[in-house]
Amino acid sequence: VLASRIHPSIHSLHCAQCSFISTQSRSIQLLLMITFPVYYRNQTLYGSISPSPIRILTKAMASEAGKAPAIPGRRVLMFPLPFQGHLSPMLQLADVLHARGLRVTLFHAAFNAPDPVAGYRFVPVGAGVPAADLVPTGSDADFVGALLRFNERLQGAFQDSLREVLEEEEGARPACLVLDSNLRGMQVVADRLGVPTLVLRTGGAACLVAYMAFPALCDKGLLPLQDHAQLNMPLDDLQPLQLGDMVFSTTTPHETMSNCLERIMESARYSSGVIINTFSELEGADLQKIIHGLGVPVYAVGPLHKISPSAQSSMLDTDKTCLNWLDKQEVKSVLFVSIGSLASMTQEELVETAWGLANSCLPFLWVIRPNLVQCSGKVGLPEGFEEVTRGRGMVVSWAPQQEVLGHQAVGGFWTHNGWNSTLESICEGVPMICRPHFADQMINARYVQEVWKVGFELEGKLERGKIERSVRKLFCQEEGGEMRRRAKDLEDKATECMKKGGSSETRINLLVDFMMSLPCSI
Repeated sequence: VLASRIHPSIHSLHCAQCSFISTQSRSIQLLLMITFPVYYRNQTLYGSISPSPIRILTKAMASEAGKAPAIPGRRVLMFPLPFQGHLSPMLQLADVLHARGLRVTLFHAAFNAPDPVAGYRFVPVGAGVPAADLVPTGSDADFVGALLRFNERLQGAFQDSLREVLEEEEGARPACLVLDSNLRGMQVVADRLGVPTLVLRTGGAACLVAYMAFPALCDKGLLPLQDHAQLNMPLDDLQPLQLGDMVFSTTTPHETMSNCLERIMESARYSSGVIINTFSELEGADLQKIIHGLGVPVYAVGPLHKISPSAQSSMLDTDKTCLNWLDKQEVKSVLFVSIGSLASMTQEELVETAWGLANSCLPFLWVIRPNLVQCSGKVGLPEGFEEVTRGRGMVVSWAPQQEVLGHQAVGGFWTHNGWNSTLESICEGVPMICRPHFADQMINARYVQEVWKVGFELEGKLERGKIERSVRKLFCQEEGGEMRRRAKDLEDKATECMKKGGSSETRINLLVDFMMSLPCSI
């Protein structure tokens, strides 16, 4: 969601995982927040996030606009999903394409009207559709169902907006429409109007391979899960995954989940190509499976956050004082603890985590959001914790994650393993303690532990002794040192892939050439 002007009477807009853009030249502000209660692997997510500015910094999108020579008459249309983790990669890709001369028109859900950045055109879609119709709300909120509703409610509005743009820009036909892979309904509209489409997958290649295999697991009777004793069942065709890694949600009805994944796969199969925020040196084998399984061109163009580092998102106000604190710590001595913007824990788990970190006797930077504890308006650390950890521990409500992971003092990351967090950690050579909660996070954690071997999962109930041992394993034992060395190797590969002639740099150029070659039947 891109927004610049909000009426002063509006204090908040409740929605789920929404994001927006603020630019260097024009302040874009939006008070948006919603959550949805869903039970996943380790806990329940409760909808209690306080309204707070969500910012996506697009300094380069403003400052770099116009620097690259434009490809005469060629424009790329883009439509992101306006939820956390989806909008930023699309904006980063927009920046990459713009830097190579393409003009960009960005369609977006019209929760608020945007103030366009120079060189980009922003087109709101569905201004008359209530936000409550597009996002999960209430005690029975269902994010997967919201994705399906988003497509249904905005499909007609997008057709009107797209047709209007095509008529206005007659003579400058678009090269294609790049849309989030969750927006199958918008793809149908584009096909109807003769605009070629490419889909952006904001998750990893391994996740898409798992989605491809989901129907077969259903046909075999393994899904929906019938017996919890099968959670650890190895999946021979999806090694190293286990059956439990394929249980993306235990509250979403199986038919709804199947329908959502089917539409994601349709968006890929019926596209002209698939763009994935990964790099071949990291997920080469799974990329080959996708190429053979889909039969369309596949472009691994990541890590987008490193190629276009200016378009960063933050759902909460960022406390950058932690960077000054990190400056005073020894190299690779600090554990960074953050489980993302949505996952939560019980008060008991918070207490066990606190004492586990304290008893490790190692420095830590811990992100404790105001809504981190389930069913609680505030977070209460155990008595005596601050005194015991004074000088070697810092607690913040939100941290600039990319800067923290890139800081020389950080030597480990306790993460929920969202794809963006996993990729950011890999690109900085930081090994991980994995605590996945929902969606693709179990798949990402499994690959961290079993394939890349740059971390390990903290399984089962959170207990202070287990946490202490895990932290010391990562920082003080040879096994942790080996993980750190492998993480450094992956960091080097990520750096190489972005250089001239590197795999991602090459594929970005091939992607632009491919876009220019697509026939448009307008």
